[in-house]
Amino acid sequence: MSWASVSPTVLPLIGVAIGACGTLLGQHLAMRVDARLEADARAADQRAERKDAITSFLSATERVEQHRGQLSIEPSHDAGDLIELMHAVWLAKKIIELVCSGALAQAAQDYTRELNRASQELHPHRTGRRSPALSTRERQLRAEFMETARLELGYAGEPLQRRTREDDMPEPGASVAPQS
Repeated sequence: MSWASVSPTVLPLIGVAIGACGTLLGQHLAMRVDARLEADARAADQRAERKDAITSFLSATERVEQHRGQLSIEPSHDAGDLIELMHAVWLAKKIIELVCSGALAQAAQDYTRELNRASQELHPHRTGRRSPALSTRERQLRAEFMETARLELGYAGEPLQRRTREDDMPEPGASVAPQS
């Protein structure tokens, strides 16, 4: 069969069919690209929302830690302010529960609960008042929160090295091996 024997009405129909297929293929590819861009934008928005929640929580806990530091310098410093500061921590923790993973929400819960328990022991009417400095348990829970938050935000590298003494510091210029 030769092209000369094809009916003159068939060639335009073949052209229309090829054009329609090309249009459908182009629309399909454009929709896939749009869907991918939309998914990427949603993911970026969710990450920003999680980062804001984490930052707010850290800011609130930092204010409590700072206030407790003031109590160690000025024992007469108003411990009643600590109640308001802890309220801000609990609120920030609830925001984390709304927008972050269960693992991060649990780490925030553990740290908040311990920070609250220890802060209540600083109340001036309590007997056997404790030191306003963060306890080892509080520092441990804060470190666990930080590592979980780093994972939440997509950091997959080695954990932070939390040195507590000058003796633990490496010599200047020495390379630091990751802790296991």
